[in-house]
Amino acid sequence: MPLLELSDVTVSYGLTPVLFNVNIAINKGEIACLLGRNGVGKTTLLRSVIGLNKVVSGNIVFDADEIAKVPTYKRARYGISYIPQGREIIPYLSVLDNLKLGLTANRQKSNRIDEVFEFFPMLKQHLKRQGGLLSGGQQQQLAIARGLLSNPQIMLLDEPTEGIQPSIVQEIEATLRRINEEKGITVLVVEQKIDFARRLAQKFFMMEKGAIVAQGRTSELNDALVHKYLAV
Repeated sequence: MPLLELSDVTVSYGLTPVLFNVNIAINKGEIACLLGRNGVGKTTLLRSVIGLNKVVSGNIVFDADEIAKVPTYKRARYGISYIPQGREIIPYLSVLDNLKLGLTANRQKSNRIDEVFEFFPMLKQHLKRQGGLLSGGQQQQLAIARGLLSNPQIMLLDEPTEGIQPSIVQEIEATLRRINEEKGITVLVVEQKIDFARRLAQKFFMMEKGAIVAQGRTSELNDALVHKYLAV
C-alpha cells in the first residue's frame, strides 16, 4: 500500500481549476520527483497534500487514512512535513528558535534539536544568529532541518535548489539521500534541475497544465520527455 496516494484530485482557485484528476502514488521509503514547467500546478499539488489548498474532488490517502478534509496542523502531526519554495524561515528569529518551530508538530514529542546537527553541522555554529542573516543555502538547510524536527514520515520539498550555488546543491542532495536512507523518510521534491532529479529520485511524475502526463522510474526519464514537457 502506498504511503501517499492521490486519486482523481481536482483543485481550484476560486472558480478556476488548477489541478485536473491528478493520480500519483508514492511508496514508503521512496524518493520521488515532481517535474514540469513553471505554472503547471506543482506547488499547488504539494500545498494540497499538506492542506493549504482545498480539494474540490478526489481523495488523498496518507498512511491508509483519508486526509483530504483533515486540517493542515493535523496532517503535520500525521507525519507530513512541507518545506515551501522560498524557505519561509522567520528572518528575525534566531536559528535555534526557527528550529524549535519544527518541534511543535513532532509526533514523538522529542525535543532533541541536536539530532539535526548530524545532517546539518553548519547550523550548530549559528544557533544565536538571526535566520535572515544566513546565506540562501544556509537558510535552505535550516528550513529542511526545521522540517526534519517534526519527525515526519514524508517530506515535501518545493524547489530546494532554487537560487543556491552548486556546491550547496550537492550538499543538499547528499543530505536528502542520507535522511532517506538513515531515517527511512519518504521524499517528494519539486525540482527544475533534471540532473539533480535523476541523481536523487527513483521515481518521477511529469506535470503539464495541471495534470500528470508521464510517470515512471527516473531511469526512464529520457531526453524526449524532457524536451516535450520541460524545454522552454
